Amino acid sequence: MDTAPLLDSFGRVHDNLRISVTDRCNIRCFYCMPETDVHFVERSEILDFEEIERFVRVAVGLGIRKLRVTGGEPLVRRDLPVLIRRLAAIPGIQDLALTTNGVLLEEFAQPLYDAGLRRLNVHIDTLDRARFEQITRRDDLGRVLSGLALARQAGFRIKLNAVAVKNLVEPDIVPLARYARENGFEVRYIEFMPLDAQNLWDRGKVLLADDMIAMLSREISPLTPVPDPDPRAPASEYVYEDGGGMVGFIASVSRPFCLNCNRVRLTADGKLRYCLFAIEEDDVKALMRTGASDEEIAALVRRNIAGKWIGHEINSSKFVAPPRPMYSIGG
Repeated sequence: MDTAPLLDSFGRVHDNLRISVTDRCNIRCFYCMPETDVHFVERSEILDFEEIERFVRVAVGLGIRKLRVTGGEPLVRRDLPVLIRRLAAIPGIQDLALTTNGVLLEEFAQPLYDAGLRRLNVHIDTLDRARFEQITRRDDLGRVLSGLALARQAGFRIKLNAVAVKNLVEPDIVPLARYARENGFEVRYIEFMPLDAQNLWDRGKVLLADDMIAMLSREISPLTPVPDPDPRAPASEYVYEDGGGMVGFIASVSRPFCLNCNRVRLTADGKLRYCLFAIEEDDVKALMRTGASDEEIAALVRRNIAGKWIGHEINSSKFVAPPRPMYSIGG
């Protein structure tokens, strides 16, 4: 098999694969899913563990070194620790992480750790119970906080992901940052992106990274950019001048990082996407289920990456929202 780096036409090397294991979720965040009448993929169309493992092994042969398991909500996928154990055992994988809403962490934190997982990103926008229910349409904040405590006790390195929607979460920015500092977590604020299922997004609803930096610097401690940042990381990271930890900002709207992107995505139903906002995708599942060789799968991956665009152009009149909502693509 060709072992040359996974390069696109702009010279970007790809070594980071995000794998969605389900499009189903146990909460209903308004910026991701409608409250009712949600259309999920038939279970027979979802990749099984053997198919996921096979694809990852092919991808590792092409230079993939980092994996992130996502959903939907990945913990609703039956026997997920079994898949985590299999992925963690693949030679060449240097980093394995999982993104979750945390509702089921009480049950799964220890089994996931025992399976070899060490890094978690937990989605939590607020510590206010009423606002949590307003955002997620579920009264599960207590379960998330309990799960986070157990995950911390188990030994996980934990980041918190918070979507920043203007005129909604301003009261939550500082309390969430204080909670992260007190528990040794890093919170990452994510500018609201046009990936909702109900077309609610507009730029005026984006709480910008610069405004949040100013807020935290004023209320907690001045923030300064980390020295020598990883240019391919999606988050711009800052440290508190008082030594109280780190905070990150995924500023996809105000500070697009497309030119340094190193990520490719596999959806739960087996489609390969070179960008979260991609309009087109390639069908990996069809290849695998019709007897394709590993070399044919690798060639498809190379074609997909080779055709990657320069960026999503959210701030341009050329921008077109992807036909899939976030829960269907994978976080």
